[in-house]
Amino acid sequence: MSYRLPMFPLGTPLLPGAALPLNVFELRYQMMMDDCRAAPTPEFGVALIARGSEVGGGDERTDVGCVARIVRMLEHDDGRRSVLAVGDRRIRIDRWLDDDPYPVAMVDDWPDEDDVVDEFVAADLAQRLAVFIGLVARATDRPGIVVAPEPDETPSDFVCRVASILPFGPSDRQAILSAPDVAERYERVAVALDDLIAVTRFRLADDT
Repeated sequence: MSYRLPMFPLGTPLLPGAALPLNVFELRYQMMMDDCRAAPTPEFGVALIARGSEVGGGDERTDVGCVARIVRMLEHDDGRRSVLAVGDRRIRIDRWLDDDPYPVAMVDDWPDEDDVVDEFVAADLAQRLAVFIGLVARATDRPGIVVAPEPDETPSDFVCRVASILPFGPSDRQAILSAPDVAERYERVAVALDDLIAVTRFRLADDT
């Protein structure tokens, strides 16, 4: 069932589980954050701006987004709000309402159409990620980090976490967010990660 949700269009998509720090300086979004914080559930939606600017409106927005849950908000003397939010769940935007005083949309939650995946998904992605981190460590001469599934983390959550920490562009992130189920999301992350691995290997070979 559709419900009304304040929306914050941005130049990059938000993925479930990803942190979203915001420096809110536009008055309309300051009003939105205050309204969200006063609501029973302090949350808002994030949609990618397909064309246009984050400032001033008049942009074109995608129809798949993510709900952001406010974790912390600090109000500064000059009126700015420092907000920390976390991606919570995917949504489909049914229709946009008037931007008065800030963007609002009618949305539907969009759970994965099929959330049953083999544990191979997380293990394979962790292995690919280890290869990429090792290459970056070689390129930067800095020790790499270990990223692996947490004990209580589902394959879907791990796929989104991996996608959120990798240097993917907005179009790749939006494609990952828009995948109908975990299996297809994994495939899109794996393909994009393989591209990063290939580019990094090429750069390393070119530097030798």
